[in-house]
Amino acid sequence: NGYARNYLVPYGKARFATAENIAAFEVRRAELERSAAESLAIAQARAEKLADLRVTIPAKVGTEGKLFGSVGGGDIADAICAAGIEVEKREVRLPEGPIHQIGEYAVDLHLHADVNTTVTVVVAAEEG
Repeated sequence: NGYARNYLVPYGKARFATAENIAAFEVRRAELERSAAESLAIAQARAEKLADLRVTIPAKVGTEGKLFGSVGGGDIADAICAAGIEVEKREVRLPEGPIHQIGEYAVDLHLHADVNTTVTVVVAAEEG
């Protein structure tokens, strides 16, 4: 009781379980659940758009197909955005690090806590 009375309640970290506070909590919980459902629906719609997407990224290539530099999450996100679907850099997952070779790669996108999808990224030699 002392911890709640001296710390939790005065600093707004807890409230006493009165009928008013319980009703306010239920209203707030309904708002949060509705917001979470909306963000999940948006992420699922984005995942459907990304399902069969194939993105080509041109890069400068040296001998043996090795890139000058690398293709990272930001480059992949920019290429997907150029294809017309908004994706942030933080949503691109490259567990093995940036791409250093030309070729075709399956890149995972983490759009929501419950929504993941895969996009095909082709790193090709830049012409010119």
